[in-house]
Amino acid sequence: MSSTASTALSPLYPNVKLVPRPNTERGGADHGWLKTFHTFSFAGYWDPRYTSFGNLRVINEDRVEPGEGFGTHGHREMEIFSYVVSGELEHKDSMGNLEILKRGDIQLTSAGTGIRHSEYNRNNKSMVHFLQIWAEPHTRGLKPTYFTRHFTDEEKTDKLVTVVAPVGSEGVKEEREGSGPAPVQSNVILKSTILSPGKSVEHIFGAPASGETQRKCYVHVIQTSGYNTGSAKGNRVRVNGGLELSEGDGSFAWGAAGDKLQIENVGTTPAEVLVFDME
Repeated sequence: MSSTASTALSPLYPNVKLVPRPNTERGGADHGWLKTFHTFSFAGYWDPRYTSFGNLRVINEDRVEPGEGFGTHGHREMEIFSYVVSGELEHKDSMGNLEILKRGDIQLTSAGTGIRHSEYNRNNKSMVHFLQIWAEPHTRGLKPTYFTRHFTDEEKTDKLVTVVAPVGSEGVKEEREGSGPAPVQSNVILKSTILSPGKSVEHIFGAPASGETQRKCYVHVIQTSGYNTGSAKGNRVRVNGGLELSEGDGSFAWGAAGDKLQIENVGTTPAEVLVFDME
């Protein structure tokens, strides 16, 4: 995809290029036990235009029915994190970790040389809704590691909070549990906000990779009001004074160091939004 999109979508910051990724164009399937959307090519969904974005490889928005889940399977050389929106998600892996994740939890597995894990909804009453995100590591052959973090709705309300950041970044601790962002072995940052109507937050683009003039971002509006395969509806935000996104919509963005993404809630209900920043 090109970074030379029309600046009409970004009137507040004309140097920032935005390319929308509408909800209706995401891949996905309804398997009965699993309802899933794919921002990038995954499983049976393939689109050569959307295989990755920088080192971001997967953004799957999943809903798993009670008593169902992903059986034990393997991963290697990938950074895998789960962002729980609602319900309960059981994570069990070959490193001996067994945990029930709930709303506000971030679970990050640095697969390194290889792990096996399963993810199940053991709650018999309600569906679990979560985002599964994969990023390519900057270093191969690492020892597998596991981290969890928790961020309350209050912490994220009308603030853009960093929930995942590269190892070595300010405030990042390589502890299994603790405060601050979850540590990732990849040049990707994930921020989260719950925006009240009329409120806005800003993200400032970081420095681009060596030899590049721009850095990449991706904005995603979570489908908090229910599963919808049609045109996006529900919570609505405006990016940089132009592009409007509703639940399930996203947008690719390019900007130089110091450029900004402003995200404003122009709807009538709180909107939960993720911002990825990467080389």
